Amino acid sequence: MASRLDTAEPIELSLVVPLFNEEESVGPLIDRITAAMASYPAIWELLLIDDGSTDATIANAREALNRPGLNLKIIALQRNFGQTAAMQAGINQAQGRLIATLDGDLQNDPKDIPTMVAELERRELDLLVGWRKNRQDGLLLRKIPSFIANRLIGRITGVRLHDYGCSLKIYRGSVIKQVKLMGEMHRFIPAWVAGVVPSSRIGEMPVTHHARQHGVSKYGISRTFRVILDLLSVMFFMRFKARPGHFFGSLGLGLGALSSIILFYLFIDKFLMGNDIGTRPLFMIGVMLFLSAVQMITTGILAEMIARTYYREDTAVSYIIREVYEGDPQHT
Repeated sequence: MASRLDTAEPIELSLVVPLFNEEESVGPLIDRITAAMASYPAIWELLLIDDGSTDATIANAREALNRPGLNLKIIALQRNFGQTAAMQAGINQAQGRLIATLDGDLQNDPKDIPTMVAELERRELDLLVGWRKNRQDGLLLRKIPSFIANRLIGRITGVRLHDYGCSLKIYRGSVIKQVKLMGEMHRFIPAWVAGVVPSSRIGEMPVTHHARQHGVSKYGISRTFRVILDLLSVMFFMRFKARPGHFFGSLGLGLGALSSIILFYLFIDKFLMGNDIGTRPLFMIGVMLFLSAVQMITTGILAEMIARTYYREDTAVSYIIREVYEGDPQHT
């Protein structure tokens, strides 16, 4: 087993697992990861990110800190920041050349990780996404909305995958650390990665999926509506992140052109035809379109200024670490 942190050898693989109120799952999860990685030929580490749990998740996880053959670090966040922020915290703390992420609810199978690592290297990919081909979820509340969402995301982002929502993924550390995750954007990670590498370096492979054994799901049907809103944000950032003025400016020019046509028509109607236009709804529409055009163009200018500030100093984080637990150096 090559799981211990050896100062003479770099860490090859970091396993990042966000947790929130998984007191019953965290012990079996560590056991499964340890068993799955027992024959892994390189140095690896396990990072558990507690996202403000209110149960015994941290206490149960700390029982494994000094387990022989396990390089475990527990990162406790100050409060519940959400899965995306917890995942970002783990990625920032990870030291491995490769980084694997998986859920803490025992639905992802750690046994797939060594196979996925080998597949990523064989296909020379920067990101390999797990595909829960045989999902153990409810048809109406999970499978159908997920199918629709995956098709919609693939069409809009251009990165066509069967399962965007699978947390089991393998990344090259140097690539994923170029991506900043905010809000609830963890489900769109392949699209964000496609912003820094060609989509041809993103792949997928079928993985095992288990039904939830403990606790309750953190997601419901309401997530579908949030996905739609997040997807609009992803589409905007993918296409106009570095040039938001083009987006707002295009809208402004279009509204301005329509306003000009309407006002020019009314000008002809007033001064050449002698008709009264002061009370006509078309006149108010033309004026409102003109004001909207001015607003869109000025918004684009402000967005360009904000974008330039963003690129000069992009150091903000979406989480706060309360404490980090590590094992006794004598055991590690």
